[in-house]
Amino acid sequence: MTEDPRTGGSRPDPQVRIGQGPRNRRELMVKMLWIGVWLIFLGNPVQDLAGGHHTAGATVAGAAGLTLFVATYLSLVFRNMGRPFAPGNVVLLIAVLAVLAPTLAATLGTPWLGLFVYVSVACGATLPVRAAYWAIPATAAVSYLTGLRWGEQEVDLELFLVLLIGFAMVGVGQLVRTTVELRKARATVAQLAANEERLRLARDLHDLLGHSLSLITLKSELAGRMLPDHPDKAAQQVADIEQVSRQALVDVREAVTGYRRPRLAAELAGAHVALTAAGVTAEMPAEPEPAGVPEEAESALAWSLREAVTNVVRHSGADRCLIRLAHRQTLDGPVLELVVEDNGSGGSGGGPGNGLTGLTERLEKAGGTLEAGRVKHGFRLVARVPTPPSGDVGSGA
Repeated sequence: MTEDPRTGGSRPDPQVRIGQGPRNRRELMVKMLWIGVWLIFLGNPVQDLAGGHHTAGATVAGAAGLTLFVATYLSLVFRNMGRPFAPGNVVLLIAVLAVLAPTLAATLGTPWLGLFVYVSVACGATLPVRAAYWAIPATAAVSYLTGLRWGEQEVDLELFLVLLIGFAMVGVGQLVRTTVELRKARATVAQLAANEERLRLARDLHDLLGHSLSLITLKSELAGRMLPDHPDKAAQQVADIEQVSRQALVDVREAVTGYRRPRLAAELAGAHVALTAAGVTAEMPAEPEPAGVPEEAESALAWSLREAVTNVVRHSGADRCLIRLAHRQTLDGPVLELVVEDNGSGGSGGGPGNGLTGLTERLEKAGGTLEAGRVKHGFRLVARVPTPPSGDVGSGA
């Protein structure tokens, strides 16, 4: 559960991660539903057992074999969506499926040919691509031969399903593996960027403080030597030390403030990446050129964009998001206006959350305003900051 800044309440994270295990009950149910849909091919074997077409012993043996088959298949496929089995265990479980499917189909009849679809799915979802390219046609061939064993002439559909669904799962498996690798790469890039930022901060602080601290040390030594015989000169050195230390403190504060202040162009780029990764179709403005916009106003607008996009990704459940940035003339003078609008249904509730309250206070300090609330088909946030009359700010579509 996460706090929804728009309402102050708690909402579950709507994003289901591909290629990772379920984090909560909701994700568990979603992934079980996705897997359960494909159990439709078990209808024929179940009907065959319930129809009384076999002896009591054959019915019991068939039910036991079907239960073992389904349990093996579900454990293999469901585990592969989170923490996969070791390669040796995967091969062992697929071997169990590969033995049960032809055995049940060859002994109980053509209604059991649908089990080969699950063998093909398991091969495509869990085996390496090169191995799956051999295993799926082999499964289809065994399915075809088993159908001929019962004199079944119309086995083309079964053969087509085994091949089609198996190779489709190869593509799904590739997508999952690519997503996992992309997630790892993004984490690595973020870590490298953080390390680079630390190094840059260390270099800048060294450049800022190295000279000042050296000067303070030198003047402290001079003041110590002058103190017994020349107190007036020592006092002057102490005054110089105070002045240098105060200037160094100002430089450090300015440097840290510059690092903490977000930039509108950077936030727009980050918003596009975040929305795309969350599966939200984004309509973005052209890159802004906030010439003449005060740094504090630009910073407040950048914070507003970051908070709004975070709400869209984490709480709205939207699939479309529109971001507009335009220079407008109002009764109070020219303003730079940011609009973030989504078509999600999340965020309903009474009263603004802590996130919007903090944004309102930040914008008010910069002389701006914030409007946020539900509209007909979603949620809209409008942030405005004043700009100088001569400011020429790029606008977006």
